[in-house]
Amino acid sequence: MRFEIFLALRYLRAKRKQTMVSVISAISVLGIAAGVMALIIALALSTGFKEDIQAKILGTTSAINLMRIDGSPLEGFDRLLEAIGPLPRVTGSAPAIFGTNPALLVCGNENQRAMIKGVLPSREKEISDFFSHIVSGDPDALDAVDAPGGWSDAFGGRSAAADILIGRQMARALGASPGDQLKVMVPVEKLTPVGMSLSMRTMQLRVGAVFETGLYDIDANWAYVHIETARRLFNLPEGSALVLQFQTGDLDRVEEIADHIRARAGTGYFTTTWIDSNKALFSALKLEKIVLFLTIGLIVLVASLNIVTSLIMMVMDKQGDISILAAMGARPGTIQKVFMLQGLLIGVFGTILGGLLGVGASWLLDHYRLIRLQPEIYSIPYVPFHVEASDVLLVSATAVLISYLATLYPSRRAAGLDPVEVLRYE
Repeated sequence: MRFEIFLALRYLRAKRKQTMVSVISAISVLGIAAGVMALIIALALSTGFKEDIQAKILGTTSAINLMRIDGSPLEGFDRLLEAIGPLPRVTGSAPAIFGTNPALLVCGNENQRAMIKGVLPSREKEISDFFSHIVSGDPDALDAVDAPGGWSDAFGGRSAAADILIGRQMARALGASPGDQLKVMVPVEKLTPVGMSLSMRTMQLRVGAVFETGLYDIDANWAYVHIETARRLFNLPEGSALVLQFQTGDLDRVEEIADHIRARAGTGYFTTTWIDSNKALFSALKLEKIVLFLTIGLIVLVASLNIVTSLIMMVMDKQGDISILAAMGARPGTIQKVFMLQGLLIGVFGTILGGLLGVGASWLLDHYRLIRLQPEIYSIPYVPFHVEASDVLLVSATAVLISYLATLYPSRRAAGLDPVEVLRYE
């Protein structure tokens, strides 16, 4: 064992004359441990919410969307998919139709605005696990396109009707349940001899199932129908779609994959990613994580002041020992290292203790779901805690760095003592 480490450990041990110094050192260790633990738990909470929301978003939507720049339908989308061809890291594709204007859903005396999405169930399952979120009704309701009933547009035409899937929040607002009939009204632009006119297309649909994704926006504002039903509802050509959806397992390179898709599709197309669609949300979560790190990190900073106090008291108590060491030939740098190591040991012990407690507490809180929430209010039944190794390393490195900075002044003061002046009064 090196001399500096041996002496630093010896000074940390309690003696009768140094009880107060040892108590302050113990408080410093506990203070740093508390700060590190609190910071790890807070970052685990922020990461847990982010990953939970991200999983729910990607469980119900695609990672990449391809559309025409002019918004026109993609007729013969299978040919476009063949032109794009297989791409590395793309795990699935599916056509979809999104309503450009909100529809009005009416059930009895209640009504609700909703965004309509038309999907092809067999292909939609390649890019999302949306159908696993059905909580009541028939999960395969959209497979039966020709359900009993009828629909009519502004010109009195009639055809077969189909089912509609609505979110739990929307079902509550409408007072609807599987089997109930909904009147769906969509504004559609039509070309007339005097120009474009707006007409209402009305369709009578049956509630086939109710889903719950855990995301309030989707559960309260979105409704799903078969893609053929959406074509009739929005008056689109047969065999067409408005969007081609792609899924990938490499979310970190989604922008690069989107560029490849757009390049293969040719001119006249543009892409959007799940990051673009949720940029505001994830920017807010990222900012929240930074603010948490800075505010709770102040606990570690305050605890480091105890290191300064304990080292200054140790230097005052050990002036005689320091002077004797200097008289025996110890260099100022050696004396400075002794007290720097003493402060660093306090910081390292506190960081290790806080890290173990923080990771352990986060695991217990997440595994046993100790903090419960009301799902109807917060959309999740419990608070998730997910610890990332990078967060633990960042917190630990920050705590040790702050501890090191706290040792600079006391250790330099110890190295600068004049042994002659001190020993004169011993």
